[in-house]
Amino acid sequence: MQQLTGLDSAFLYLETPETPMHVASLHLYDLPEGFRGDFLKAIRAHIRSRLHLLPVLRRRLAPLPLQLASPVWVEDRRVDLAHHIRRATLPRPGTLAQLNDWVAQAHAAALDRNRPLWEFWLVDGLESGQVALYCKVHHATLDGASGVLLVTEMLDTTPQPRRLGRAPARGGRAGASARQSPPAARAVLGTAFEHTAGQFVKLVRSLPSLLPMLSGIVAGVRSREARPGLALLRGNFAFGPRTPWSGAIGRERSVATVSLPLDAVKAIARAHEAKVNDVVLAICSGALRRYLAAHGGVPRKPLVAAVPVSLRADGDVEFATQATMVPASLATHLADPVRRLRAIRDAAGASKSLTASARQVLPTDFPTLGLPWLLSALASLYGRTRLANAIPPIANLVISNVPGPQVPLYLAGARMRTYWPLSIVEHGLGLNITVESYSGSLDFGLVACRKSIPDLDALAAAMTDAFEELRATGDRPRRTGRGAARKMAAPAPRRDATPAPRRRASSKQPARARPAKGKGD
Repeated sequence: MQQLTGLDSAFLYLETPETPMHVASLHLYDLPEGFRGDFLKAIRAHIRSRLHLLPVLRRRLAPLPLQLASPVWVEDRRVDLAHHIRRATLPRPGTLAQLNDWVAQAHAAALDRNRPLWEFWLVDGLESGQVALYCKVHHATLDGASGVLLVTEMLDTTPQPRRLGRAPARGGRAGASARQSPPAARAVLGTAFEHTAGQFVKLVRSLPSLLPMLSGIVAGVRSREARPGLALLRGNFAFGPRTPWSGAIGRERSVATVSLPLDAVKAIARAHEAKVNDVVLAICSGALRRYLAAHGGVPRKPLVAAVPVSLRADGDVEFATQATMVPASLATHLADPVRRLRAIRDAAGASKSLTASARQVLPTDFPTLGLPWLLSALASLYGRTRLANAIPPIANLVISNVPGPQVPLYLAGARMRTYWPLSIVEHGLGLNITVESYSGSLDFGLVACRKSIPDLDALAAAMTDAFEELRATGDRPRRTGRGAARKMAAPAPRRDATPAPRRRASSKQPARARPAKGKGD
């Protein structure tokens, strides 16, 4: 048994029907040449052979009596693969728009906490002849980096699956429907309180070194040399403007996907002395300008993104969440794409420097005695009172960039073509854009509250336009310094002249997929 960390358990107790706290990914697969069998059975057999390598898929929650503190993970020795790996079939013609609509429905549904917190859905019926795999795992069990670790263990780098050592003997068998007895309450309480006591001791021991470290960070920020960076940080930590997705959200989701060539994004970064993540933020910024121009106008105040930053040490392979959030200005008030990219680069650099300094004082594990009651009550109150409609937005959306595998991956001989990540939206943050690099591509997954952004595909199309706009600036001469800044275009007015984004030809709602009946499918 292992108790959840404080951060992981927070994802459990902040979950409400409107805000399920799982992350997911959507993949397209090319079936093996000449394949004639049932690929669902092939996937189940593949996962069954690797369960001993995938602890995330074998563990389930054992809550404490009265929810006094965080629950513990216990091993489920009879993982029911017929429940966890299922099928859905798209109606004809089986377009990507229909696939995204089905995924939006699946992404809105919470996971069953009485079982291991994951589901895989094979989606067939695509007109391309490919199959899709939608993989959903609760955020309490992993973050983006550990999600990549899971995929690496689960998949292969060649069509021929790698040879594995013999799995250790296990009680029962994977796929059996019988459930094992829950662990004794005394054992669960002992593990939980031992962990909680250890965290209190760790916290007390860290205080003598914690205060001088915080003082050093504050002194560094106040120093004369750091004043330019301080100005940038103030821009990052300023409230964002209100947007159509800044308030309380509902239960329905919309989903869209975009893929861009990684080499071209790297070339843009080199041309402007920026990082790939800076270009990702600039692409999102340009797309948001286009979308807002067609939906009420571009605010004069720049949008602010909440950007997850990993706290994971090199070589750390623990399946847990080890990240924090930092704000970053998206400079959406600037019309010129180069000026906007450089402003984003400088602002993101200032936030990253502060995070690097504070890395050691940002805990991901902390005592959780009474935390379940507190967080559950706050999450329920925040949603019921619709407080997000009244308070200024601390951030307007979440933008996350996760480095992924750069070689083609295979599942039961089928080649994975896309790696579109899909994440969480929250009250006040009704839009999430997550990007994963995979095999020469940057794959963007967009998730939104449907009532706030019903036409999410328009924003996805605007991302491609923003990328092309940045690519066209690659040969523009570099300008630096204040004089160069004055030569750039003036900030955009409230109503922007940017053309409206391209829309799909069809304005009808895509048909919904039919979930399969029964476990065996």
